[in-house]
Amino acid sequence: MKRRSTVLGVAAAAGLIAVETVAVVLLMELMPKERCESLYLLGVVAISMIWSRWLAVATSVFSALALAYVDDWPNLHFSFDLENALVVGVFLVVALLTNLVANAARARARETAVLAAQQAALRRVATLVARGARPPQVFAAVAEEMARCLEVDCAEVLRYEADDSAVIIASYVASAEPHVALGERVALEGDNVAGTVLRTGRPARMDEYDSATGALAARLRKLGVRCRVGAPIVVDEHVWGTAVVGTSRAEPLAADTETQIAEFAELVATAIAAATTHDDLIASRARIVAAADDARRRLERDLHDGAQQRLVSLGIQLRLAEASVPAELQSVTDRLSGIVSGLTAASEELRQISRGIHPAILAKGGLGPALKTLARRCPVPVTLNVAIERRLPESVEVAAYYVVAEALTNTAKYAQPSEVTVCATVRDAALCLSITDDGIGGADSRNGSGLIGLTDRIGALGGRLQITSRPGSGTSLHATIPLA
Repeated sequence: MKRRSTVLGVAAAAGLIAVETVAVVLLMELMPKERCESLYLLGVVAISMIWSRWLAVATSVFSALALAYVDDWPNLHFSFDLENALVVGVFLVVALLTNLVANAARARARETAVLAAQQAALRRVATLVARGARPPQVFAAVAEEMARCLEVDCAEVLRYEADDSAVIIASYVASAEPHVALGERVALEGDNVAGTVLRTGRPARMDEYDSATGALAARLRKLGVRCRVGAPIVVDEHVWGTAVVGTSRAEPLAADTETQIAEFAELVATAIAAATTHDDLIASRARIVAAADDARRRLERDLHDGAQQRLVSLGIQLRLAEASVPAELQSVTDRLSGIVSGLTAASEELRQISRGIHPAILAKGGLGPALKTLARRCPVPVTLNVAIERRLPESVEVAAYYVVAEALTNTAKYAQPSEVTVCATVRDAALCLSITDDGIGGADSRNGSGLIGLTDRIGALGGRLQITSRPGSGTSLHATIPLA
């Protein structure tokens, strides 16, 4: 391809010189020849902007020779007297300077285009990071953008393991067959870029693999890889992994390749740090919710096993005391009976309180029976569709219970519905809840309702709560809670 391009350049240069010579000869009939000779510079500029520097220099020389040929037109021979030689010499100097300027402009334009492409690639990856994309998506984007931006055959992102090996977590190749498979673990002994980056914590390169040692080097040599360059991915001041690019071309990669890869590596590190922070936050919120649920459970158990049982025992003792009062002391009997009735009412109120703190039926029977109990207690008719055939994680069941309980309470108080439908099913490793009513709508969780707490609870489990409530169109609440 390169040879054909050079041949095309030679043909273009020869054609331009021929056309310029004919044009100069024709224009010399209409104007002084000094005004026509500058036409030869057009071909020099054109060749300089498109083809190599040496072809542009050759074009300058041959253009000068053509100028010498036509300078004494119509004599059909070269004339190198002092005046002619001076004209040709000045033209050659101007042509060579034009060649240098054109080549500098072409190099600057190419650098600008490359820089623009690099910045665009970095912006695309940075946008993914800013939007909170998960690390695997960022890794894949980085590998692809590096390969395209640096115009190399392959690019990979590797994560270091504790046993001084590395795992390929992202890979992109220009050809159909990758050099290393995604998820593959590679040993780092011997000569290889990833091993050098791990040992030094700095960018590294290998411009040839002919004498490199190690299984990875032998594999890359067999695949025809000539040069590889890598930069470290540093997370929390530790070398977490490396970003690597490789090429099978004979010429080495540019000297600034390490710097360019390092910019992509910094974005990977940012994505990892952001994801780690996000996961730590989710885990922390989940631990807080779990601790609160555990405290509720202990309080419910203490009330049931302690205070409630104590009230029941006192009621029994008062009944016995009432039965032992002589018949003539009817006033005492009536007073004891009133006290027993009060204790019974207090015990029932305490039972209701403990049930609201943590529903015992949820722990005993699971989410299905607990939702049936909520539906029976609701003053509005409830259609219940529960398709759950097994026990779910406790945190998921508790969150789902409170979502339905809060939704039914709000519906009964404010929505004025004729019917409520509750659906619960497990789909795609998540519990999906749907509570809909045909009430007046207009519910807004931003007004300080209990739905704000439910949103936080579900968010702590990595789930999502969505509320749709247009005035006059009822309210729909959809919750998705991951089981893992």
